[in-house]
Amino acid sequence: MSAKTRNKLQKDKDQQVNGSNNSNNNFKNIVSIITDSTTDLPKESYKGLDLTVIPLSVTFNDNTYLDNGIDISPQKFYEMMSHSTEMPRASQPTPGSFLQVYDQKIKEGKEIISIHISRKLSGTLNSAELAANQIEKSVNKKLITIFDSELVHMACGFLALKAANLAKLGLEREKIILELKEFRKKIFSFFIPKSLDNLIKGGRINKIKGTFASALEIKPILTLKDGEVSLYKNTRKWEIAKREIIDSMQNIIDNYLKTNKDKSSNDLIVSIGDVANDQDAVEFEDKIKEKFNPKKIIRTNIGIVVGSHLGIGGLSVTFYID
Repeated sequence: MSAKTRNKLQKDKDQQVNGSNNSNNNFKNIVSIITDSTTDLPKESYKGLDLTVIPLSVTFNDNTYLDNGIDISPQKFYEMMSHSTEMPRASQPTPGSFLQVYDQKIKEGKEIISIHISRKLSGTLNSAELAANQIEKSVNKKLITIFDSELVHMACGFLALKAANLAKLGLEREKIILELKEFRKKIFSFFIPKSLDNLIKGGRINKIKGTFASALEIKPILTLKDGEVSLYKNTRKWEIAKREIIDSMQNIIDNYLKTNKDKSSNDLIVSIGDVANDQDAVEFEDKIKEKFNPKKIIRTNIGIVVGSHLGIGGLSVTFYID
């Protein structure tokens, strides 16, 4: 949180104590946060926050399942996926899904910030914008901000949590957006697919190059850049890829601490996600604890939308310095 924001909160608190505060600055949460299921946020991570998760859906073997564990658990879905050659197809929420949630929140007297998966990765933002435009035409007032996270998975999830916590402190919508734009620069993400099969089937990797890479046991480390999934580094073999992520985390953290000398790796917040690969995720967690002694580690299942692309056995690490 910026010094300017902290000063604003202190000023509002002083005004409240002195009885000179108006109804809009009395630490009442006037902003609701909406996000989508590609954040893969564990439900306990936003307990007590005004944060709503709208699910995407996945069609697989002629059946359609809502994400976020609503229609099927990730474990059961990945078990089915492991026995099929079909590529699951993800679909964005309908505008009606957003409309229902937005309408309810506005009836409660709330404004809304809707934070979603990168526009370059999904049409989810388009549905959110259509719903917001319909609501705002009916009330003749701009009450909803649609925010392109330019991210996916827990990187987007951390943005949603940040927004919800700032809203709980009483920040106004415009100030929360400014904080999110700065906070986004601090978040880093890595993904390692254990197999390239689904990335090839989903068109993320060229089929010929992907087959060649698989034969050579090349394990790409993926990251998020400019709103898209991009190659961070190619490695050989699974164990080397995992070690390379730890080394890359160390380099990023060291560079950050050079210009933020009041921080340390003990201020690190980390999320570890897996696609039906608890064994490697536990090992990753132990190594990160030993190496960095972070403030907090969040373990999460990679949901069926993101997991359909990353493939069974895939891992993710998302982190920032608090």
